[in-house]
Amino acid sequence: MILKKKRNEMTNEELFAEYKVTGDLTVKNELVLRYVHIVKNVAIQMRGIYNDFTQIDDIVNEGVLALMSSIDKFDMDKNVKFESFISKRIRGIVIDIARKNDWVPRSVRKAAKDMDRATGELYSELGRMPTDEEMAAFLNISLEKYYEDLRKTNLMNVLSFEMLLEETENGGYNKQIMNTNMETMPEHHLDSLELEQEIKRGLETLREKEKLVVSLHYVHDLNMKEIAAVLGVSEPRISQIHSNALRKLRLFLQE
Repeated sequence: MILKKKRNEMTNEELFAEYKVTGDLTVKNELVLRYVHIVKNVAIQMRGIYNDFTQIDDIVNEGVLALMSSIDKFDMDKNVKFESFISKRIRGIVIDIARKNDWVPRSVRKAAKDMDRATGELYSELGRMPTDEEMAAFLNISLEKYYEDLRKTNLMNVLSFEMLLEETENGGYNKQIMNTNMETMPEHHLDSLELEQEIKRGLETLREKEKLVVSLHYVHDLNMKEIAAVLGVSEPRISQIHSNALRKLRLFLQE
């Protein structure tokens, strides 16, 4: 019997099963301790989005509250791992907080809009994503100025991409909490598959270094500093590559 096992010997799944049956708060606390590292990892990974208006401790505190709530509401019968479930919830929290803070200056919004327009027109003309040099020439600015503008729009590009994924996935796991039947709906499953395929197609339009940075950040969970160490370039350069890649992917998905 699961209940005869010592809790430190139980798997996460067994702990979930016991909590669903007993509602024992000590079991819930054990689950929180086992999953809190995910909250911290996502908070660190997305630090670039909220650094200007809140602290990492505030995000972690909000994340822990969401973790506790999610343990109560998570449906074990759905074909979703809790690790993915809570990771999605924390990312959603960061996006919601950023949405409520109008922290992007007008000049940065204009630069981002000009870059989007340039990318779209050059892509139509060239049949491929433009290089940095081609972008700078189209915008009639120096390559140094283009990189500076790219740096300033980095956070906006990251947030815009995250928000696009949230919208495209019909609210993702945030809505599953309110509608536990979401994962059983064929339409939702189809949307997820189509989104995955479109992202793969979009990745193929990126340059190799852009693909690598996106993979290291989103698949292997490395932050910008760690990626810079792997590739042997500066952290600001990695942020530029990351920003450029997400802007291209966002424009591709919007098309």
